[in-house]
Amino acid sequence: MAMLTINNLEVYYGIIQAIKGVSFEVNEGEVIALIGANGAGKTTILHTITGLISPKAGSIEFEGHDLTKIPAHNIVSLGMAHVPEGRRIFQELSVFENLKLGAYTRKDKNEISETLEKVYQRFPRLKERKNQIAGTLSGGEQQMLAMGRALMSHPKIILMDEPSMGLSPLFVSEIFDIIKEISDNGTTVLLVEQNAKKALSIANRAYVLETGKIVLEGDADEMMNNDSVKKAYLGE
Repeated sequence: MAMLTINNLEVYYGIIQAIKGVSFEVNEGEVIALIGANGAGKTTILHTITGLISPKAGSIEFEGHDLTKIPAHNIVSLGMAHVPEGRRIFQELSVFENLKLGAYTRKDKNEISETLEKVYQRFPRLKERKNQIAGTLSGGEQQMLAMGRALMSHPKIILMDEPSMGLSPLFVSEIFDIIKEISDNGTTVLLVEQNAKKALSIANRAYVLETGKIVLEGDADEMMNNDSVKKAYLGE
């Protein structure tokens, strides 16, 4: 049974149709990669799932809830977290304050402390810099902070938008190792990523998006060996 089901989604910006009848699903425990060129509509899909954009038509179901009828700020408490493109951390706040804000929907202080410890274990660098102002961190550390902040809400599913963007190759590998680890620990992941090779290396399944439509879908391994995917997205 799918955890998240997107059915016939249509999204417009004014008169321009950005998403054209997109349907896909994410099962519990999977890492799903959504790949495609810049401007294909990947970020728009994530924003529509998390309620930041309203669709013109179609449905988005998450564990039996129709997300199109739920305000964005209530979606987090259903168990969904979003790591936005460009990280969007609170630049003027400390690392610790950013992480605490990630847990704002949770009430149990002991559970929050336990989650914070787990985040620090996964991201030792954040622990070392917990009192540092977030805006002074490197790009890779800010990405870790955005991921740590999302994990503080104890999500069932985490949506990640271009986590490797603008990072050095070393940090890119580290970030993907962490995404794999998050998945291995039981959190479902929907990953939007331009680095198709990296995304496919950790995904179970993948969907290829072109100008607002899904043009290909299948197991990540199959995609890795698909000639048109190789040519368009893997630089081969």
